[in-house]
Amino acid sequence: MNDIILMNRRKFMEQISVLAGSSIAATSMPWLSIFTKPAYAGVNPSDRVRLGVIGVGDRGRTLLLNIQEIQKYENVEIAAVCDTYEPHYQRAIELTGGKAKAFFDYREMLEMDDLDGVIITTPLHEHARQTIDALEAGIHVYCEKSMARTLEDTKRMYDAHINTGKILVIGHQRLYSPVYLEGIERIHKGELGKITHLQARWHRNWMWRQHLLPDGTAEWLYSWGWEDWQPGTIYPLQKENPELDRKINWRLYDEYSAGLITELATHHFQVANWVMQTQPVSVVGKGSLNFWNDGRDILDNFSCILKYPNDTFMLYDCLDSNKHNGMQVQVLGNLGTMELESNKKFIEDWPRSPAIRKLIQDIEQSIFDVIPIGGATWIPQAPQDYLDSFISDKWKMNETKLFLESFVKHIREGKIPEKLAREGYYASIWGLLAEKAIKTGNEVTLPEGYEI
Repeated sequence: MNDIILMNRRKFMEQISVLAGSSIAATSMPWLSIFTKPAYAGVNPSDRVRLGVIGVGDRGRTLLLNIQEIQKYENVEIAAVCDTYEPHYQRAIELTGGKAKAFFDYREMLEMDDLDGVIITTPLHEHARQTIDALEAGIHVYCEKSMARTLEDTKRMYDAHINTGKILVIGHQRLYSPVYLEGIERIHKGELGKITHLQARWHRNWMWRQHLLPDGTAEWLYSWGWEDWQPGTIYPLQKENPELDRKINWRLYDEYSAGLITELATHHFQVANWVMQTQPVSVVGKGSLNFWNDGRDILDNFSCILKYPNDTFMLYDCLDSNKHNGMQVQVLGNLGTMELESNKKFIEDWPRSPAIRKLIQDIEQSIFDVIPIGGATWIPQAPQDYLDSFISDKWKMNETKLFLESFVKHIREGKIPEKLAREGYYASIWGLLAEKAIKTGNEVTLPEGYEI
């Protein structure tokens, strides 16, 4: 049961059909219904969904390759690619075999007569302008998270989606994870009882920088290339070519991104909102730059508390200097706990036979007797580890590809369930509010005018 296997697409569709048929899923994940409809059979060029990709760096390249996989069973075409960085521009042409039109200016791409949708994977501060221009040109948009660098631009993006009637989805891929889909449906059915607390984290230990390969394309520095780096040392590319460093490592600069908050934490903020079926009422937080002093000006660690209605809280922390605890989302109720990232469910009280129960009670009595320490008393409480089951058997799928497939299918319909757009909106808004709470040291609430 500990081995993770890949779920084939047919098995996933079977699971989706079951989920989509429940009243709970219809309310909390209505975007699944697109997979239950008959497959579109049109194979003619006139039936083809034609997409453009704006920004073909690391993430854009990944999404482009996923679309190429979808082409095996969907009538979809990568009609255009765009990047302002010459090496990535040339790589995108090569990846599409020269069949896609290539642009340095996305506005020229949007002038194409037969473009149905665009995938935007540019730096965060560019999302709003590009998304709004595309929507107003009558083109549907899949935009990577987060939505925008400011609250104002995030709202402008959403308003453009509403005003134009065009699709806007934000790339929170856990919305299409088999584990999350089944887990959250079971949570909403009441399987964990009353949800009283959430804890989530994303801990890593790496530089979060890209360096240049001989052909000029950028590649992540994972576990090599910085072993000898010492805290306080400015990274060489920032010295040699600061403009290029800011272009390819934009996530590390406050002007373009809120770093860990917008690029990582918003994934889990979206999950928390989905679990709680509402948005927070306030957020507080603290953070600092205490290790990667290499010329960046964003935090390399932070913690925050999101307060939900009925005094339920999510504790969240994120850092780039220690990976021991990894990534996790825990949903705690009075009947049990789900760990959504690791696909596990724990129950609070494991049913035992009378003999086993007596044995356990005897052992616990001897271990948990009151122990005097300095005149006070305390009773140690060991973590409970009663694994009940896997949430979703042992299945794992490429949820990014599923999301992109959904985007193609929704383009055919010309619309999306509005809840899908709202999931992306509130995750982005509360990421920016968490940033404000950390920077100001104040408890922050949703400003007037940003409720949708």
